[in-house]
Amino acid sequence: MPVFHNNLFQLPKYPAHSSEKMKKIYSLLISLALFHVAAKAQDKPNFLLILVDDMGYSDLGCYGGEIETPNLDGLASNGLRFTQFYNTGRCWPTRASILTGYYAQQVRRDSLPGVKGGGGGGVRPAWAPLVTEYLKQDGYQNYHSGKWHIDGKVLPNGFHQSWRVNNQGDFFSAKGNLLNDIPFAPEEAPKNYYSTTATASHGIKCLKAHAKDHRDKPFFHYLAFIAPHFPLHAPQDVIQKYKNRYLAGWDKIRERRFARQKKIGLINTTLSKLETDVGPPYAFPEAIKKLGPGEIDRPIPWDQLSGKQKEFQATKMAIHAAMIDIVDQEIGRVIKQLKKMKAFENTLILFASDNGASAEIMIRSGGHDPQAPLGSSKSYLCLGPGFSSAGNTPFRRHKTWVHEGGISTPLIAHWPKGIKAKGALRHSPSHVIDIVPTILEMAGIPKPSSWKNQKVPTAPGKSLVPTFASDVAIQREHLWWFHDGHRAVRQGDFKLVSAKNEPWELYNLKTDRAESKNLVNQKPKLKEKLENLWNDQVEEFKRMLETK
Repeated sequence: MPVFHNNLFQLPKYPAHSSEKMKKIYSLLISLALFHVAAKAQDKPNFLLILVDDMGYSDLGCYGGEIETPNLDGLASNGLRFTQFYNTGRCWPTRASILTGYYAQQVRRDSLPGVKGGGGGGVRPAWAPLVTEYLKQDGYQNYHSGKWHIDGKVLPNGFHQSWRVNNQGDFFSAKGNLLNDIPFAPEEAPKNYYSTTATASHGIKCLKAHAKDHRDKPFFHYLAFIAPHFPLHAPQDVIQKYKNRYLAGWDKIRERRFARQKKIGLINTTLSKLETDVGPPYAFPEAIKKLGPGEIDRPIPWDQLSGKQKEFQATKMAIHAAMIDIVDQEIGRVIKQLKKMKAFENTLILFASDNGASAEIMIRSGGHDPQAPLGSSKSYLCLGPGFSSAGNTPFRRHKTWVHEGGISTPLIAHWPKGIKAKGALRHSPSHVIDIVPTILEMAGIPKPSSWKNQKVPTAPGKSLVPTFASDVAIQREHLWWFHDGHRAVRQGDFKLVSAKNEPWELYNLKTDRAESKNLVNQKPKLKEKLENLWNDQVEEFKRMLETK
């Protein structure tokens, strides 16, 4: 199979003064050439879509962090890192978008203003299958390992095998999980069970079986880790590795991460200021009391914390780091299996997080035992707004908000047969709605105009395939967000955003992704234009739901 790189098609780079029309033609030629090569039936690419839960933009080493992630850093150094890739700000809407190619509101998987239903309990319209159903019809074998959080069972949605981790309250227990949609007997789990390891082990088992029984077919594997979502649980030996690393505090960690991000050219912005008056998105004061004197629900300056608070907060971040460290180790095992079965070269690996790091503080499931070792199954800890702010460096806010801290995720793309750039950055603003059109284009599968006797609406996502060859800008009208009352729309470099029940703010993200210089009073016409665009999108979605 031919490789993809800028010289392959002998297309010269367009000069800076080229017209927008010529730039679009250039991008289209690249896309068509890639499509033609990738779609050869006898050599269709495999897909490994890896999603983590509640990880911050800067947590990986290759995005400025100090957590040890050599396997993911290796994929980045031999592939691409997207600098402006977005999720929806929350787990279930991101999962709906990444597997359907629509905004979650379009498929009833998140709420709309003035519309009943939606949210985490919404049911997708019949015309909105997961991408796996298209792939299955084209001969792909589809596997799922980990979190689900999508409506319906797994296997009827186009998957052939599934390990569904329903137990999100105890990383050391398999109780409540499902194997191929059938309840799994916890007593059959290994004695040293840990959710992240079990998820990767199931994935490896699927890959081994694929190599044995279906080696003539391509595969799609959705590997959805729960980590590093709360409760913060990890083996004690890995926690000890990071035990003292965060005693410097969230102020210093943010500064150090920001300096590394600037050095590698990842971002062009200032560092956002800590919002000391912004705490968890949902108040659970009783949980704060139960967690003891070390807990604090505001990201105040580190030097204002007591010694007990510093130790407690640093330990929580150490557990968060340990969870990500283990995810990286397990991804390394999966990569080893891909290489062993000689599938690594022709597998597109995509890695992202479903939302930013979380400021939440709560106690669920089995509760919190103050006497138990922190990070063990009897403890129940959440990261909280201090180190969540560090995780989301250099951005503002956290999971659930649609400021940059809540919706920005790393995206690593690695595909040796199709991506020849090594360690390159891609700056085009992109979104999880772009994953499905990217996969369909690479697989050579035209999207049907109807599904189950219903017309399939035009999806908002754009294929990322042109960016595999060069750092081109994906042409789109806008990107749009709504979650839990928080609103945003981005058009070009400008973003209009507001937290729930707060006024609109306007930022130029070309130089201010820290969202620190509010231009709403300086550019009232632009503010009005973008506000109308956001409202028009809401009305379009409402009409769409009324007719489906």
